[in-house]
Amino acid sequence: MEINANFTENAKNDFHLVVRAREGDQKAYADLMQRYKDSIYFMVLKMVNNKEDAMDLTVETFAKAFEKLEKYQPEYAFSTWLFRVATNNCIDFIRKKKLNTTSIHGMMDDDGDEQPLQIKSDGLNPEETSIKKQQTEELKQLIDSLPPRYRNLIVLRYFDELSYEEIAQQLDLPLGTVKAQLFRGRYLLGNILNRVKKNDI
Repeated sequence: MEINANFTENAKNDFHLVVRAREGDQKAYADLMQRYKDSIYFMVLKMVNNKEDAMDLTVETFAKAFEKLEKYQPEYAFSTWLFRVATNNCIDFIRKKKLNTTSIHGMMDDDGDEQPLQIKSDGLNPEETSIKKQQTEELKQLIDSLPPRYRNLIVLRYFDELSYEEIAQQLDLPLGTVKAQLFRGRYLLGNILNRVKKNDI
């Protein structure tokens, strides 16, 4: 994999981090996230105009980017590729939100029967599945080091994919408490990633 000769120093540094991340170096993942989490968040916030959605979409962007890291080609800077992943993720989110607010008649066929949504399968080959499973396990280990109330919320939100309302109902908590504690849990998880990064230096 050859690096683009026109890359800036920052782009070259990112490329080397990507290579290390592909080899399973957790510090490289943490470094890449640390470099771009704020700029991704603010870009996403401009697109969706909601802080909670922007935080969720930022987390999703990095999750998707790291899952697809093998597909990144250094023809473009990693930052360009990452922002494209973030933009596409936002567009998908906005589309789905519009679908959810569409009149129910728009989801019916000509006979008045409910029309199922056709979702394209994003199948992984066995090697990609293995890598994804390993990354998920490593992330779970980091999440396990959180205080129980935050850990449970993050698992329900990002692994079980429950909505804020479903989490509030399941844990018998006010909706505002769920949102505030999830925000705090994500902040603590970010600090853990930073500590991992520093300890590996």
